[in-house]
Amino acid sequence: MTEAEWLAATDPKPMLEFLKGKASDRKLRLFSVAVARTVWDQMNQAMRESVDVGELFADGVILRDEVVVAAKKLNQWGLDRFHEAGGNWREAMTPETLSSFFLAFLGHHPKTEWILMSGTVYYRIASETNRLIQPTLLREVFGNPFRPITLDPSWLTSKAVTLATCIYEEKAFDRMPILADALQDAGCDNEDILNHCRQPGEHVRGCFVVDLVLGKS
Repeated sequence: MTEAEWLAATDPKPMLEFLKGKASDRKLRLFSVAVARTVWDQMNQAMRESVDVGELFADGVILRDEVVVAAKKLNQWGLDRFHEAGGNWREAMTPETLSSFFLAFLGHHPKTEWILMSGTVYYRIASETNRLIQPTLLREVFGNPFRPITLDPSWLTSKAVTLATCIYEEKAFDRMPILADALQDAGCDNEDILNHCRQPGEHVRGCFVVDLVLGKS
C-alpha cells in the first residue's frame, strides 16, 4: 500500500492488512470499539456492555477476568437466539444484529489478529455504510503511518496536556479545535495535527493526535 492509497482508501481490508505487525493491540481494539459504536442503536444490552468492556480493557482499566464475564454473557445471548431459531443463524439474527454481535465480540477478543483478518464473516456481513466508515476511522486512529509525527516537547504545555486528558477521559471531542489552538499557541506548526483537530466529523477514543499528546500508543 502507498501513502496515496492509504489516504484515499474506501475499503478497510487493505488498510488493515498493511497494519499487520505495525499496530498495537490497544489501537486495534479501540478501532473495533469505534466501529461498533457506529451501530450502537442496533445492539442489545449484552452487546453494548461488551463494547464498553472492550474499551476499558484496551486501556488497561479492567483485567481479563471482567472481559471473560462480558464475553460469556454475549456468547450466551447469541446461543439462546440460535437455539430459539432451531439452529439456524439466518433465522436467529438479522444481518444488522449479526454484524453488531461480531463487532461487540471483536472489541474484547484476546487475539487482535481477528480484527486484522481480511475476508472474514465480519466484513462480509457488515453493512455498506459500516464498511465505508471504517477507512475514515482507521485514519482517525492511526493517522498517516507513512508520515510518523514526533511532537516537539515544547508543544506539550500544561494547557495542551490538560485539554487532551479531558477530551480523552470525557470523550469531549467537541474540544478538539481548542486543543489545536493550544498546540498552535505553544508553537506547533504541523498541519497534519492542526488540520485533524479542526476538521469536521466525529473523533473517537484512540484519535492519533490526542494519543500523541498523551504519549499513548
